[in-house]
Amino acid sequence: MSQPAPNKHYLLYGSERYALAILRPLQEAIRARGGEAAWFFDGPGAEDMVEGERLLSVAEVRAWQPIAVITSSNAVPHFFPGVKVETFHGFDAGKPRHIYVRGFFDLYCTTGPRDTAKFKEIADRVGHFTVTETGFPKLDPFMKEITGPLPPVHQPPVILYHSTFSPSWSAAETLYEEVKRLSRDGRWRWIVTFHPKMNPETTAKFKALQNEHLTFAENDNILELFPQVDLMCSDTSSALNEFLLTGKPVVTFKNRRPGPQLIDIDEPAQFEPAIERALARPPELLQAIRAYADAIHPYRDGRSSERVLDAIDAFIAAGARNPRRKPLNLWRKLKIRRRIGYWGPA
Repeated sequence: MSQPAPNKHYLLYGSERYALAILRPLQEAIRARGGEAAWFFDGPGAEDMVEGERLLSVAEVRAWQPIAVITSSNAVPHFFPGVKVETFHGFDAGKPRHIYVRGFFDLYCTTGPRDTAKFKEIADRVGHFTVTETGFPKLDPFMKEITGPLPPVHQPPVILYHSTFSPSWSAAETLYEEVKRLSRDGRWRWIVTFHPKMNPETTAKFKALQNEHLTFAENDNILELFPQVDLMCSDTSSALNEFLLTGKPVVTFKNRRPGPQLIDIDEPAQFEPAIERALARPPELLQAIRAYADAIHPYRDGRSSERVLDAIDAFIAAGARNPRRKPLNLWRKLKIRRRIGYWGPA
């Protein structure tokens, strides 16, 4: 009597806490298909795992023999078994090194037409990775919740203020006095949240602003805040692209890639009028937001995780090989070995 095929094993690899929000929808999709998912962290995140989630050591990963290692990080241990799959940790916000190939991955699962075209151009040139457009797994639960027309503006309106941590792109210090002033009169409610790598002194300053009109949120998954607010204020953060998928406006300060989908300003004095315009929801702005959202993530079905798994199956079925070998990457591989503390065979 023949034995049933073993469950497919998938390793979810993280180096930051936000990997949990990005990869948990994949865990759910893997389990729904009868597969098994386990985790490996070489940075923060393991302490936030919940009952029923499995954490492996390096030795356990190698013994477990996953068919794929899926990550939102920029690199992955080459000595782990399985196809190496990159799902990204956000959208291209105009920062350097989003469209950047590090030589670790066999398969890039892109979020939408803009990124797909850019990565395919590189793949055709270098030949050592495959590109499949799948959508962003992190958004699966979110997409299932935001169907239907744009909800009306809250009364009072609620503003989400979010800033990137990069000092050269962050507007948090520049706009601090304006946020402080505008969060005192009660006309609008504010929710503030920052990237986990934000300068601790800046974070402390904004936490000290908390009052009945301003809350500092420490959610690991910023998507949880989106239904609560009417607009986002930011700078050059990939989270603003996620927010635009809601159809709601975004006010930015000196964004590195401004366009008609944003209300971009370059002086603190423009901040309040820009917020007022965003809350008025001018039709031409809403139309530009919809067009932009379709270019970066046209998928509204909440099934991007399933498409990632399909892409992995297709890659393996085609032989799990690309036309050319990945680069040796000796220095980067050495740094990963040192960080994880593994010096055994590849």
